[in-house]
Amino acid sequence: MWYVIVGIVGGIVAGMGMGGGTLTIPLLTIFMSVAQKTAQGINLLGFIPLAIVALIIHTKNKLVAYKKVWILAVVGMITGVGSALLVSKMSNDWLRRLFAIFLIALAVWQLIQAIKDSKKKSEN
Repeated sequence: MWYVIVGIVGGIVAGMGMGGGTLTIPLLTIFMSVAQKTAQGINLLGFIPLAIVALIIHTKNKLVAYKKVWILAVVGMITGVGSALLVSKMSNDWLRRLFAIFLIALAVWQLIQAIKDSKKKSEN
């Protein structure tokens, strides 16, 4: 039951525009004692149906430039496979540390963007 709740919370966060994995992965690893690799795999697996739905919606709205998208798809597949091979060689502890660094960097970037936006609004 808790896994369903974590999935729903991650989905809500993803629907608000922030990656659901930024919350789902820590919830799974910290509160549910799921291994880091497993938690990230679950997050990526959940992303597949969301990406398919988004592609369908964007295609219906004529927002997909198919002549350009193949380059992104090829690069994405190559880097995805390369990343998966790299992660398979890493320990859960190292992967957890790298994810923590990513979350901290994301928080700092978000803070900087919020400060910049606040300054722009105050200047106008």
